[in-house]
Formats: sequence, structure tokens, C-alpha cells
Amino acid sequence: QLQLVESGGGLVQPGGSLRLSCAASGHTLDAYAIGWFRQAPGKEREGVTCISYSDGSTNYADSVKGRFTISRDNAKNTVDLQMNSLKPEDSAVYYCAAGPIPSLYVGDYGIWGQGTQVTVSS
Repeated sequence: QLQLVESGGGLVQPGGSLRLSCAASGHTLDAYAIGWFRQAPGKEREGVTCISYSDGSTNYADSVKGRFTISRDNAKNTVDLQMNSLKPEDSAVYYCAAGPIPSLYVGDYGIWGQGTQVTVSS
């Protein structure tokens, strides 16, 4: 059974960068679409970006376009999220998830990691 583990979160100053990684075990990722989501305190979980398993096509939330980049390495069984020009409003727990179709909708994903905290603050 596929399991996902996120890593790479931490504290960063505004304008800084972080790289999150989503590592899979129990099954290869190459049959799944992968999404990154985030949830700030008191807010609903929201889609950040996703990548398909077939052609590597991607989609981004407007709030992160041009700043975040998702990439997958099927050989390493990982999906990374490079986050640049971070803002305080990017602070949240970030989750990766696996599902049959690439989307930014929480309901399209059935397998979730435990999350990693990202805090953007001076």
C-alpha cells in the first residue's frame, strides 16, 4: 500500500526559499497524480499544485504561480516542491497526496502524507 512522507519544512524569512520533498513507499508513484496542498490555522485545506503521472503536466494555484515549482523523479519515487519568494501568507502545513487524476481539489485524492510545517516569518 502506498504511503507518503513529506520533509523539508521549516522556518524561513520572507523572500527566502524552501524545497519540500514527498517520498513514497510501498508502491511506485509513477501510476499516480500527485498534489501538494496546504492548510493554515483556521482555514480549509487548499490545493497548491499538482502533476500528472502520464505526461508530467502541471497546474498551479494562482497564489503560487511563478514562485513554486513541482517536479517528480519516478526513479527516486519522489515529488518535490520548490518554493521561492516565500511570503508570510504561505505559512501552513503542507501535505502531498496521491490520486488518479491531477487536480487541485482535495476530494480527488485518497492517499495523504502526514504534513510538514512551513513558517515564513522575520
